[in-house]
Amino acid sequence: MRYLVFVTLLWAVSFSLIGVYLAGQVDSYFAVLTRIVLAGLIFLPFTRWKGLPGSLKGGTILVGALQFGVTYVCLYQAFLYLTVPEVLLFTIFTPLYVTLIDDLLNKRFTLAPLVATSIAVVGAGVIRYQNLSDDFITGFLLLQVANLAFAAGQVGYANLIKAQPVTLPAWRFFGYFFLGALLVVLPAFLLLGNPDKLPSTSLQWGVLVWLGLVASGLGFYLWNKGACLVDAGTLGIMNNALVPAGLVVNLLIWNRDVDLTRLLLGGAIIGLSLWVNARWNKWFHLDDKTVQA
Repeated sequence: MRYLVFVTLLWAVSFSLIGVYLAGQVDSYFAVLTRIVLAGLIFLPFTRWKGLPGSLKGGTILVGALQFGVTYVCLYQAFLYLTVPEVLLFTIFTPLYVTLIDDLLNKRFTLAPLVATSIAVVGAGVIRYQNLSDDFITGFLLLQVANLAFAAGQVGYANLIKAQPVTLPAWRFFGYFFLGALLVVLPAFLLLGNPDKLPSTSLQWGVLVWLGLVASGLGFYLWNKGACLVDAGTLGIMNNALVPAGLVVNLLIWNRDVDLTRLLLGGAIIGLSLWVNARWNKWFHLDDKTVQA
């Protein structure tokens, strides 16, 4: 749980940095590509290229392609159509995708996480609902593709690790994660990127370096490590913790107006969702929170 909390704070800062310093100023494909390369360089010296099961290599490449590649290509494009608050709002559906995909992969129906994450969606909506811009449909659809890819990636990674007998520490094969992302983003940049919109200031380069090494390299590794240690309900709920965290960052760093009443109320509802998820089995005297399909 502590890994997920820590990374949530990192990514809350990242959303603001992307919206303020990169969106509309730096080519989005180049920005994502730079993050992938920098993050991959962290794990490159430690990655074992031989002696690993093909299923582990291929599975890690696939989740990297989804969770980082597809997700962030769509996310950066969405920033061209949406404000930072709107992006935060439209991510509130991710927890539902997490629980539904986890149930699908495990061929079961899990009521507790679905109920708990639905409560979390309500809490995030309370915090971030506001009048939307007139032309937001494209941005909304891009965000939903990003949400689905991110949910599938993190749930897929957790299930992949549980199914593998390998005792090798994850940092010895996590380089494959960024290889998967590279396989998506490099062709996208070559085909669709705009070389006239590369970073032009030291500040923009500095933001990209921070996003690549810290938010991406350290962030994705710790997030996926945390995803393997919690149930689907908690994982889904933590996806929505980004909403209050993002607003707190805006308040403390950018000094932007935040409705503190809605922030506190929505945060309390998200906290309630965690409690519901933890207590569900005891309330209904269940030994197993899943019902086999």
